[in-house]
Amino acid sequence: MAGSSAPRPTVLVTGAGGRTGNIVYNKLQERSEQFVARGLVRTEESKQKVGGGVDVYIADIRDPTHLVPAFQGVDVLIILTSAVPKMKPGFDPSKGGRPEFYYEDGMYPEQVDWIGQKNQIDAAKASGVKHIVLVGSMGGTNPNHPLNNLGNGNILVWKRKSEQYLADSGVPYTIIRPGGLQDKDGGLRELIVGKDDELLQTDTKSIPRADVAEVCVQALQYEEAKFKAFDLAAKPEGTGTPAKDFKSLFSQVTARF
Repeated sequence: MAGSSAPRPTVLVTGAGGRTGNIVYNKLQERSEQFVARGLVRTEESKQKVGGGVDVYIADIRDPTHLVPAFQGVDVLIILTSAVPKMKPGFDPSKGGRPEFYYEDGMYPEQVDWIGQKNQIDAAKASGVKHIVLVGSMGGTNPNHPLNNLGNGNILVWKRKSEQYLADSGVPYTIIRPGGLQDKDGGLRELIVGKDDELLQTDTKSIPRADVAEVCVQALQYEEAKFKAFDLAAKPEGTGTPAKDFKSLFSQVTARF
């Protein structure tokens, strides 16, 4: 019909109860004229934390049968699920040494970042999702990265494995590998893209979660973001031009993995 606009895509954010996932989910809700936001969380407690709406589903990503209802009618998937290491109790910084970390039973990176993300990619493919945005992490080229030692979880190894699985899936994808995540306001810094962990050799290797979230949402709007993988960091506030031209940012990326 003349003058009618295209239907809004339904975007499912998994890990919507997490710190970055919650920002993405809220950004999509704020842009309700563009997107239909849907969230996926692990517990009823997390569901209530993000508003408890009917568009928030509870599911265990380790069980593919749990995912079917949340994925029905979804056009775009943004994966923000991740295993979370916990500090062992009893660490006293005044005594020196380093804290020890562990993962809860069943919540190791192999189960969450590999099996859980693979299940999501499979569910997305089965339900006809047209684009998957996966948020990973810088450091994946180095098997000896300190993050892999936390709780003996090899978290970056398993994240990298799921990224490769997505790249091989045939579904259009955008793989975002941010540096160290900061709880700071977004939209105030110049963003930098890189590849193969080159940014880890520079002074620019961290980024506010809010900026990562904005890049996730912007990636849904530009063909230039598809079939690409990139590292992402931000210059210190006040040292560059805050990101506005995301099409240009994505166009700088040449790596497919």
